[in-house]
Amino acid sequence: MNMDALLLSLRLALCVSAILLACGTPLAYWLAYSNWRGKFLLETLVAMPLVLPPTVLGFYALVAMGPRGPLGKLWQMLFGHGLAFTFEGLILASVLYSLPFAVQPLIASFESVDPKLLDASFVLGAGRLRTLWRVILPLSIPGVVTALVLSFAHTMGEFGVALMVGGNLAGVTRTVSIDIYDHVQSLEYTAANRLALVLLAISFAVLSVVYAVNRQVGRQVGRLWTPWTAK
Repeated sequence: MNMDALLLSLRLALCVSAILLACGTPLAYWLAYSNWRGKFLLETLVAMPLVLPPTVLGFYALVAMGPRGPLGKLWQMLFGHGLAFTFEGLILASVLYSLPFAVQPLIASFESVDPKLLDASFVLGAGRLRTLWRVILPLSIPGVVTALVLSFAHTMGEFGVALMVGGNLAGVTRTVSIDIYDHVQSLEYTAANRLALVLLAISFAVLSVVYAVNRQVGRQVGRLWTPWTAK
């Protein structure tokens, strides 16, 4: 089993999940509570990777990161080397590809928070940032966990975008999905099966975490609300 490809995929998924949580939280907050009439345009852009073929997204990401693309030129100017076919470029493309898997669960959780709690927080003098940190996020733990797990699992299993943007460089951009494809192309089905079983086990584990956390949080919320509803 090629552990380098598996470890690289794990490192990529962890980096992408952390970036998406940091960037997706304020974006989801704005989309959940903004009254701007044109926000559906931004919602459409965020959801595009759900329906867009990975090769199309990967192609345009590769063009943007190439030596003549705006991102490629900026990266070359800042760091002295290109962005395409690097691990950093793979992270950027993966963030774009997995964006809806992080933002949409957060939006759903934020919108489910009782507006009266937000009004009470504002009346007590808390600003938007403190309300987000002290009220909305603690009540949206299932959504946060779902966003982290889905973005992690989606990044672990991506193939088209990774191949288009990162290529197939061993130890640099060869993810576990690409490694499975290489084994199948070489008729090495035993090695491909071992890696596929690892991905299957990881997918089962992360989804189990989502359902376990959501059920546990749901029970705790139910216990907190029972005395109040009894009154």
